[in-house]
Amino acid sequence: MSTFKERIILFISDFLTINIAWTVYYMVRIESGWIPYTTPTSFLIPLGAVYVYWLLIFLFSGMYQHWFVRSRFDEFSQVVKTVSLGCFILFFIIFLDDALSDTKAISRYLILIYWGLMMLSVGFGRILIRSFQKNMLEKGMGLRKSLIIGDGPRGTELEALIGKFPQLGYNNVGFVPVSAKAKKGQLGQLKDLDKIVKSAGVSEILIALEPSERDKLIEIIRYCPQGSVNLKILPDTYEIISGMAKTNQLYGVPLIEVMPEIMSYGSKLFKRVLDIVMSLAILGLTLPLSLLVSLLIKLSSKGPVFYTQERVGRNNRHFNMIKFRSMKMNSEEYGPEWAGEKDPRITWVGKIIRKIYFDEVPQLLNVLKNEMSIVGPRPERPYFVEILKKEIPYYYKRLSVKPGITGWAQIKHKYDSSLDDVREKLKYDFYYIENMSLKLDFKIMVNTFLVIVFMKGQ
Repeated sequence: MSTFKERIILFISDFLTINIAWTVYYMVRIESGWIPYTTPTSFLIPLGAVYVYWLLIFLFSGMYQHWFVRSRFDEFSQVVKTVSLGCFILFFIIFLDDALSDTKAISRYLILIYWGLMMLSVGFGRILIRSFQKNMLEKGMGLRKSLIIGDGPRGTELEALIGKFPQLGYNNVGFVPVSAKAKKGQLGQLKDLDKIVKSAGVSEILIALEPSERDKLIEIIRYCPQGSVNLKILPDTYEIISGMAKTNQLYGVPLIEVMPEIMSYGSKLFKRVLDIVMSLAILGLTLPLSLLVSLLIKLSSKGPVFYTQERVGRNNRHFNMIKFRSMKMNSEEYGPEWAGEKDPRITWVGKIIRKIYFDEVPQLLNVLKNEMSIVGPRPERPYFVEILKKEIPYYYKRLSVKPGITGWAQIKHKYDSSLDDVREKLKYDFYYIENMSLKLDFKIMVNTFLVIVFMKGQ
């Protein structure tokens, strides 16, 4: 089942079960006559408001995050936790409303009835979907084409487990050996991995290395197609026992997911909404100053007001990043190069707007076009990306998230003035990618604001 189809089915299921829970609650609370109430309550308006409320709670709790294969128990556990959180919030909303309107406290206790109805209704719907998904997989429907890297005993054992438990969701199409030469019946050599994945339609790569092949892992990651497949590693038994590896385990098959989705679907949606709102607000508030800066740029030096430069975004997609021009025309006529702290190519207007990072303001248009985010790793030029890809096998991790105007590397390190600076900033970028959260984004935005206030730009 594709990610899109899974989410659509979950949305439909939740829409029905949330409304069923409210309908039953309404019948018990209003129509039954068992519980006294002071004022008549409508049905349809609260129905819509309650559904929107739960939709937001579910989104921000990661209830619509994609899970390729998930047990029914785990699904129900998440429903219990999320519904409990939502009802806890409702309890305090009702408590405040009762206190302000001097209403009897009976309505607060009714939340327990609603909590039980929501758990049963939504939980049953989710379990039904996971049961259906499991049955489909058992019949061989919806399996994802997988490829095992490693043709030793561990690779053979993994293939046997995949065949024994179709509920795992994998359909192994073959092996690629770690050694230089492929044996008869195997799909090819490691260096041909990109072609093999595309020709076979593989979406999952499972790495099963022997103890003597551990040092080959970085080389394997280097050959893996960027962003087009999910990568999982079968860890050593020692790593699992010692707690060195965090694994997802189903039917006795432990697998470490490389570069999983750190932020929930709800958090990503909130981040996108925040990007749009903040971009529109900042563009509106800075419009008078932007017009003044545009006039000064035009009067101080020849050339256009804006400077566009090709950058590499998420999943290796290229786009044109927009900035206020802070340098003289044809500054890179001899090829790409970085600007130093006292670079003669920078105009006097450019020095001022760089100090307060105002040259970056037009990039908010890139944010509105969904090419960038306000917070994320800075997008790099294709020329330097190609160099870094060859030098750093896991550089593709940096291209797995949307680039940003500001980021953890920007508040922890100075402007790029050499390739060494870019390499150094990668450490901060990887920290951000591995710890992405709305809390970290907020921290970066606050620190960026302080950098602007104290004019620490270059």
